[in-house]
Amino acid sequence: MAASPEEFRGQARLPHFASPLRYDLRLRPDLTACSFSGAAAIDVAVSAPTRFLVLNAAELSDLAPSEVVQFEEDEILVMGFDRELPVGEGVLKMNFTGTLNDQMRGFYRSKYECNGESRNMAVTQFEAADARRCFPCWDEPAFKAKFKLTLEVPSELVALSNMPAVEETVNGPLKTVYYEESPLMSTYLVAIVVGSFDYIESSTSQGTKVRVYTQVGKCNQGKFALDVAVKSLDLYKDYFGTPYPLPKLDMIAIPDFAAGAMENYGLVTYRETALLYDELLSSASNKQQVAITVAHELAHQWFGNLVTMEWWTHLWLNEGFASWVSYLAVEYLFPEWNNWTQFLDETTSGLRLDALAESHPIEVEINHASEIDAIFDSISYDKGASKALASYIKKYAYSNAKTEDLWAVLEEESGEPVKDLMTTWTKQQGYPVIYAKLNGHDLELEQAQFLSDGSSGPGMWIVPITSCCGSYDVQKKFLLKDKTGKLHIKEFTALSADGEKDPNFWIKLNIDQTGFYRVKYDDELAAGLQNAIKSKKLSLMDKIGIVDDAYALSVARKQTVTSLLRLLNAYRDESDYTVLSHVCLSISKISVDATPDLSKDIKQLLINLLLPTAKKLSWDRKAGESHLDVMLRSLLLIALVKLGHNETISEGIRRFHIFLGDRKTPLLPADTRKAAYLAVMRTVSTSNRAGYDALLKIYRETAEAQEKSRILGSLSSSPDKDIVFEALNFMLTDEVRNQDSFYILGGISLEGREVAWTWLKQNWDYVLKTWPSSSLISDFINSIVSRFASEAKAAEVSEFFAGRIKPSFERALKQSLERVRISARWIESIQSETNLGHTREDNGFCLAAAAAEEHDETRVKENRVRERGPPKRT
Repeated sequence: MAASPEEFRGQARLPHFASPLRYDLRLRPDLTACSFSGAAAIDVAVSAPTRFLVLNAAELSDLAPSEVVQFEEDEILVMGFDRELPVGEGVLKMNFTGTLNDQMRGFYRSKYECNGESRNMAVTQFEAADARRCFPCWDEPAFKAKFKLTLEVPSELVALSNMPAVEETVNGPLKTVYYEESPLMSTYLVAIVVGSFDYIESSTSQGTKVRVYTQVGKCNQGKFALDVAVKSLDLYKDYFGTPYPLPKLDMIAIPDFAAGAMENYGLVTYRETALLYDELLSSASNKQQVAITVAHELAHQWFGNLVTMEWWTHLWLNEGFASWVSYLAVEYLFPEWNNWTQFLDETTSGLRLDALAESHPIEVEINHASEIDAIFDSISYDKGASKALASYIKKYAYSNAKTEDLWAVLEEESGEPVKDLMTTWTKQQGYPVIYAKLNGHDLELEQAQFLSDGSSGPGMWIVPITSCCGSYDVQKKFLLKDKTGKLHIKEFTALSADGEKDPNFWIKLNIDQTGFYRVKYDDELAAGLQNAIKSKKLSLMDKIGIVDDAYALSVARKQTVTSLLRLLNAYRDESDYTVLSHVCLSISKISVDATPDLSKDIKQLLINLLLPTAKKLSWDRKAGESHLDVMLRSLLLIALVKLGHNETISEGIRRFHIFLGDRKTPLLPADTRKAAYLAVMRTVSTSNRAGYDALLKIYRETAEAQEKSRILGSLSSSPDKDIVFEALNFMLTDEVRNQDSFYILGGISLEGREVAWTWLKQNWDYVLKTWPSSSLISDFINSIVSRFASEAKAAEVSEFFAGRIKPSFERALKQSLERVRISARWIESIQSETNLGHTREDNGFCLAAAAAEEHDETRVKENRVRERGPPKRT
């Protein structure tokens, strides 16, 4: 038994000799003074004799009773008592005050417009460990309790919480709202929102009322999300075999919101771009993102809220499941979107991150609350999702679970050794690359840990190998449990009478990319797959996987860029460029540093790859075209602008000037606007800044968050360093919400990376103070540092941050520096490729010919400009 409060200092987790059963909370936010006061009566169960109660609190004042010791660095308070507390139940009562901060965490304020007046709303964001900034509590997911909330708010405002209001009393300018008691839940899921809102509502087939709340005047933009929510709840009810647990579901758009959304039980909060959709003002990609985000957050009502991970080490149980299930739901609701293909595109982000030495396992040991935010990344979301199978909800409803609990349930139901297989994937970081080699009629396989720096780590996995040969009709599946393995190809393909392979023979491993690993084929197998691509024998998922694996292997210096460019040529007749556009842009960027003399020719090769489909789709939407074509048009036009395709840039500028005169022109709908904005910024400089000023004017005039994000993502893309510097400074003004900083950071041009680094050093103290959360501060580091590609710059960055590192961004800094060094080594490798300048395609195409084609195309473009006259100026 502890004798002093000091014994609790520096502990990773709270002691378990006392735990909460029920919170009775009363909160009174002051939206003018930006403060709040509160009172808590907590039913506590003491399970072992103690003189102390230890719980979490941060940034709270006037705590009573006064016998409290606070350790601010650990965000805990220790309450001492004169005598030992007996085992049993008691009530702990406390009063406290706090600040409605502007940091988008804890209990905070968000600015919004209502009737032409700027106002504050009060909002909570408690995940991962910020409920303690609102009220003293046991702020760990395993300490589930019931919550009874009471709010005192201005009588004219809407006050929402997790549960429905059961009573409301008005006393002059204030009203008191009493809410129904919640079921057992973790503190990070408690939610409160107070402000002026409109709403629309509907009901599920079981009668659960669902509402979407928006700023006044925007409720029509919530209709699409409302429809997705109602249908998702009905789907999940049947799929999980468990009804939605609460009597209502509210979803609300918040103007200032650090994440995309938050799954608070019964009151899901979103940034506006993730919830609102307008048929006229939003793009197809916006619509799809709203659907996926809503489905993701509602999946959490089961995965995360009803069944909650025991500790943040098991975060993937929340996020991996919700990611997988959200795509399942959207595929069910919108089968025409081909959503699983795009899920694969999302999963590649997990592969890229997990190929870093500074990655982490799916399960991460968390030793301090400040480390939790850093693991909300593609490993927990996307790698976790690829192995998310669900059937343990009923067993752990209203409780907590660990990864081992899931494996135990799956083993019991399947009779398979799930734990042994899956432990290799969740307990160690990284994933394997499978080296495939044909030796006669034997397919020899060897696994090694894949790392983007080209080294080979010590990891070993039980790998689920799927394979097909010549067609998808016969497939071979087995577990590669050892370092090496062997397959006889006659097991899954027919050989000719003399035992020889078909001339069009090909083998594809990891069918439809269902496994979380990469494949490196020997030259014979790679050639066969290139022929299969040209002959359109492969599924879209496999075509995406092959090029993504080849790109990653090139970065890791396991194959040459020359061979990668030859592979890309096999896709020249491909109509879906979902992954190709990403690969093309990455090759283009690295070529600027690696081969500046060939950079223009390489860009033209890539342009020629994308251009035929872009011309077929054109800038204008066609009657009856698919959702995928609409999204593909935007993707290709943006890629062509970034690659410097003159005709696309000129057409974008022409349409932009028409748009300036008529904001409703059909020549520049929401789907192609980003491409036009980027085209305008490619021509902006300090001596020709009209395009920059015009975009700022649109930004200031629009009230639509999605339009604002498009503009912010374009402002820093100018090749002029001074314009980039100006855009970064604009980000520091009151005109840009802190939540939107990542748009400007993500748009920084290659030419502007050096001035961006200078800017970051000059403003670091202010940035750290203004964007304190891990995810937001990591955006600054990742977006600026990762653009470099030299060992010298990595050393310079390391030197700057020496003595400045904090746990909240330490992982992001290490990963960014690793990316810089990986790029530096890749450049050295590319520079040693003697054949790169003579790369030829099967039809005799070469880099020099690409330059000639660009000259011809420029001449055609100039003739077209003469025919239609110069663009209209405003």
